[in-house]
Amino acid sequence: DGQNLVTEDVTVVEGDVATISCRVKNSDDSVIQLLNPNRQTIYFRDFRPLKDSRFQLVNFSNSELRVSLTNVSISDEGRYFCQLYTDPPQEIYTTITVLVPPRNLVIDIQKEIAVEGEEIELNCTAMASRPATTIRWFKGNKELTGKSEVEQWSDMYTVTSQLLLKVGREDDGVPVICLVDHPAVKDLQTQRYLEVMYKPQVRVSQNYPVQGLTREGEPLELTCAAFGKPQPTDMRWLRVDDEMPQHVVVSGSNLLISNLNKTDNGTYRCEASNAVGKSHADYMLFVYDTTATTEPAVHGFTQLPNSAEELDYGDLSDSRAGEEGAIRSVDHAVVGGVVAVVVFAMLCLLIILGRYFARHKGTYFTHEAKGADDAADADTAIINAEGGQNNSEEKKEYFI
Repeated sequence: DGQNLVTEDVTVVEGDVATISCRVKNSDDSVIQLLNPNRQTIYFRDFRPLKDSRFQLVNFSNSELRVSLTNVSISDEGRYFCQLYTDPPQEIYTTITVLVPPRNLVIDIQKEIAVEGEEIELNCTAMASRPATTIRWFKGNKELTGKSEVEQWSDMYTVTSQLLLKVGREDDGVPVICLVDHPAVKDLQTQRYLEVMYKPQVRVSQNYPVQGLTREGEPLELTCAAFGKPQPTDMRWLRVDDEMPQHVVVSGSNLLISNLNKTDNGTYRCEASNAVGKSHADYMLFVYDTTATTEPAVHGFTQLPNSAEELDYGDLSDSRAGEEGAIRSVDHAVVGGVVAVVVFAMLCLLIILGRYFARHKGTYFTHEAKGADDAADADTAIINAEGGQNNSEEKKEYFI
């Protein structure tokens, strides 16, 4: 603990400059020297016996010997000794640690072009680093978890990280980034852009009438738009559960009915397909009378997925006429008719109940009071009532 020498360990990136400092806390003009890991003298006071010109004197005094080492390599790593010629001599060592950044950072992707729903494998390799690197994965700004393996070759390490990724149509064009955490380097990363094929996304829009009802005698024009990768090459219109009316004109993605009539009611479907698959969107047509002002709730666009998987991709179409997807109000005349029927039924029920209670209402007499109705006063009524009782007993008959 009575040591008079002070020094610190040095960590340096390969190729950079390392500085070694041997300091004396209480100088007494004793000689300071610096030795390499092989205990060869690098500097004795301000003199350099060693022929390696990479060592250069930075500062020399009675209290410090400071030496720089340029272009550091792995072979320079180890313990360096500071010696102070006192009685007895003192010695302390400093350790130089050399960091080596990864030589190459490469992403290998299992499939250059993937199909939505597939799971693809990506591998990122950081070669020849020291110490071993830590690899992190990102998809856009979201961090993902990979599985890493480390291989050691002599004093160097190669790290490979594997990422399994299930891709969807939203991943097309999104960068997958492999980023390295290593003390010798900052912001070292590489990336690959995903290319994902997916089936068409279909949408039907009503061009005319822009807003309002599809009335009898008026025209109807629909347009079908489909987006996918690759771009859909096959698009067709059909009528669900029925034949397409002969007066319907189909031109590419457009469907035109110049003169609507009631027989045109039904569901019209636009189908689109590409190399990945097929999708469709439906339009439910209801033709109104020429005097109609409102429409029922069963009219508009719908788009149904071909399978449960399509529910994840927002394929459902909007409803028609400026408020696509919203349920239309019920006809006011229909509502008024329903209310009138309910009121009439309630009135009939009240009348029937009134007649029922009127028929069961009346005056009830007992046998004891029989004959009392015609009495002139109360005493006579009692006598008549008793007499009536006696008479009733006298009129009893017996059958054998």
